[in-house]
Amino acid sequence: MWGCHGLGLGLRGSLSLAIDEEQVELPVKYPIDDILLKPPTDDPLLSKRCPLSTDFRVPVDSVGDLLMVWDFCMSFGRILCLSPFSLSDLENAVCHKESNLVLLVEIHAALFHLLIKDEGGYFTFLHNKRRKLKVTLVTWAEYLCDFLEMTSKEEFSSNVSIIRRGHYGLVQTGLKLRILQELVDEAITTCAIRQNLDEKIDQQQEIAAAEREFAKNKKEEQKLTMDRVTEKEVSQTDAAQNVNESAKGQLVEKEGKAKKNTSAMHPGRHLETEMEKQSIQSYSFGKDRFYNRYWFFRREGRIFVESAGCKEWGYYSTKEELDGLIGSLNVNGIRERALKRQINKFYDKISNALEKRSKDVAQEMLHEGAVLRRSSRVQAQPKDNPSMSFLK
Repeated sequence: MWGCHGLGLGLRGSLSLAIDEEQVELPVKYPIDDILLKPPTDDPLLSKRCPLSTDFRVPVDSVGDLLMVWDFCMSFGRILCLSPFSLSDLENAVCHKESNLVLLVEIHAALFHLLIKDEGGYFTFLHNKRRKLKVTLVTWAEYLCDFLEMTSKEEFSSNVSIIRRGHYGLVQTGLKLRILQELVDEAITTCAIRQNLDEKIDQQQEIAAAEREFAKNKKEEQKLTMDRVTEKEVSQTDAAQNVNESAKGQLVEKEGKAKKNTSAMHPGRHLETEMEKQSIQSYSFGKDRFYNRYWFFRREGRIFVESAGCKEWGYYSTKEELDGLIGSLNVNGIRERALKRQINKFYDKISNALEKRSKDVAQEMLHEGAVLRRSSRVQAQPKDNPSMSFLK
């Protein structure tokens, strides 16, 4: 009996030990999915993320269309024959109630000319209507109405009569941007744009290959140098020195060839510059733990944040906000680790763009204030202006 009782205790002890071993937490191998991590507010090592600015003039659900249209015009400005303009210029233009703003007329006309030159569906539609293929300041609205009729979309068709009567400015801002976005979608399919994209891709691949070759040659050069130093150190006898002299001659000859090949390549910094020139204007750095996507545009000193549902937008515009964002990213998460790596890679470029924009905005505010003060002085009556009291 005692033996059985002892055996039972032994079994229970072994079972308890096995359960305890199962309950021991195994170390987590990071990175893991960001959602599995504890909230950032509970982690003392992470800084607090700054709130996003959302002071857009256009509806918040139209910011994506605004950015896409502007980015397309900046990326393919040469093909469109469009001079550069700021994002704020486009935003102010689409919010204005004037029907013939020069910037909007130029953008529409450039897109129409591209579609007509491509001789695609829009060209055929105009040809069937026997429309003269010349877009002007007077006729651009007619070409816009033709395009809207061609799309056969209800939200566009209901505004054709308003535009045809010369009241384009009365169209809702969000709808103006959706029309432009539709035009851009059509323009992307043209041969001119697709050919330009193919050329940029080919050039990027060539530059990337040159970078790899440059790195390879540099590595070989370093190896040759190390081999030469090692052989020099181990040479003790005259016979060894003679052997080393012969080896040195071969190494120097190989090194000369390597240097010659390297000199034919662009320096690393120049290659990066060339790669940047061939790239499209926008960068997507990645997503945070909540799947918000972060965008940076070369000509706009702001980091734009797109919500997971693509319906909400915000932005960061200062270096302090950028540093706060970097400090709030948890590298134990897959998405935020990749996002932080990309932002750090372009940190200098981003911070310089943010600071430049901040200075430009401050300078513009000072200029507007000076113009306002000057205007007030000019409009003031002599009797109300202390500096002209002698005229009383």
